[in-house]
Parts: sequence; structure tokens; C-alpha cells
Amino acid sequence: MRYEADDPAITGGLQVYSETAGLHFMLNFTVFLALLIGLVLLWLGRRGRVLWLQVWSAGLVVFSIAYLAGAASGLI
Repeated sequence: MRYEADDPAITGGLQVYSETAGLHFMLNFTVFLALLIGLVLLWLGRRGRVLWLQVWSAGLVVFSIAYLAGAASGLI
């Protein structure tokens, strides 16, 4: 006997975690922390004149801002 994936007998009526608001909040919070860490590392890289640290932290800042903008606009 086969069951459907969304059968209430299987899931017990529980909400799927990947569709909860808590998961999206934690993802956004994690990216916000990455943005702050990227800014600090960018400052440290510029102060210490470490080129690779500046490049990688600038990339982290750019992608964090892009993700948060996408999340705010509803694209993600």
C-alpha cells in the first residue's frame, strides 16, 4: 500500500518546517549577522592592508545585501 506525501495520516497534521515563518526569520537573521561580520572584516582588511580579506569581505557584504533586498521585496 502506498501513501501520498501530503497524507495527514503520515504527517500527523504537522506543519512542514521549511514553510514556517521561523525558518525564514532565522535565515534573514543569519544573513544580517553575516552582513555585520563582513563590514567588520572589511574594515579590518582595509586597516591591515590585507587584499584577500578586503575582497572576500566585500563579496560577503554585497551578497548579504542582495539576499536581504530580495527577501524584503518578496523574491526569496
